[in-house]
Amino acid sequence: MTRRLTEVAKKAGVSEATVSRVLNGREGVSEATRTAVLTALDVLGYERPTKLRGERARLVGLVLPELQNPIFPALAEAVTGALVQRGFSPVLCARTIGGVSEVEFLDMLLEHQVSGIIFAGGNYAMADASHEHYKKLTDRGLPAVLVNAGVDGLGFPLVSTDDAEAVEQGLAHLVSLGHTRVGALLGPADHVPSRRKLAAAESAVAAHEGRVRLDVERSSFSTEGGRAAAAKLVKQGVTGILCASDVLALGAVRAVRRLGLRVPQDVSVVGFDDSALMNSVDPPLTTVRQPIEAMGQSAVELLVQQIDGAEISVDELLFEPELVVRSSTAPVPRA
Repeated sequence: MTRRLTEVAKKAGVSEATVSRVLNGREGVSEATRTAVLTALDVLGYERPTKLRGERARLVGLVLPELQNPIFPALAEAVTGALVQRGFSPVLCARTIGGVSEVEFLDMLLEHQVSGIIFAGGNYAMADASHEHYKKLTDRGLPAVLVNAGVDGLGFPLVSTDDAEAVEQGLAHLVSLGHTRVGALLGPADHVPSRRKLAAAESAVAAHEGRVRLDVERSSFSTEGGRAAAAKLVKQGVTGILCASDVLALGAVRAVRRLGLRVPQDVSVVGFDDSALMNSVDPPLTTVRQPIEAMGQSAVELLVQQIDGAEISVDELLFEPELVVRSSTAPVPRA
């Protein structure tokens, strides 16, 4: 009991005496403090006293693949803010290498009796990954929303950036600068958004009727992985690189420099996300911006509609990206 009081008090930012008063239903505690204590109790996985179980806080899980990529903290900020405005308590679950898996997070959230879950970049985005655990949600009728493209047939609404439009904007920008040897630096072969980007790139290149050549390399979504894959593209002779994320683009910039070349004088680089500080890196990154704030708001709205019992479409809601031109792209170098 003492350990529980200590942990709940620390989580809620109050004294152990205040926690005791809340759990025993005593007066002299503000409603805000009372809610904070009960939410901390739920988040830590402790059972509420019997007389308080009918007042379970409305928890919503947000499951992210990582926090190192700045785009995911940005999404978390948008989603958690929107949830709090609607009276829900967000529970952030971020996976780490060798840490808790998406399946384990899902089981934990189900044990905590969450009202719904928002997933971003989970197993659903990988065609070859296991998707069986999502059936637990449908079996229980638990509302869920997926952010960005995923495999077909899961039965949940999706909120996505238009990958095809993003590639078309980036490629058109490079072609307008005179680049005819373009590299596409994408995620793994079974990554659904990368598949969409590749299909769009191939279609856009085909429209140029042989005047533009496309080379493709794949990588994990890491700076070092992007560096290794981009080095191959540069050695193949590309002068412009389209990347599936800003993290990969930063790896591409590093690869160009390690080869004794310059960005953008020798090789132009285009990212995807417009995540935090991309205007402050060297050089400032030309990238295709995802409307993360609007996407996060929409994901929450779709989830809340389900929680409230509304029938909603499971179609994909596509958001239009925006090309942001900075200093990492320039006209093709002269021979």
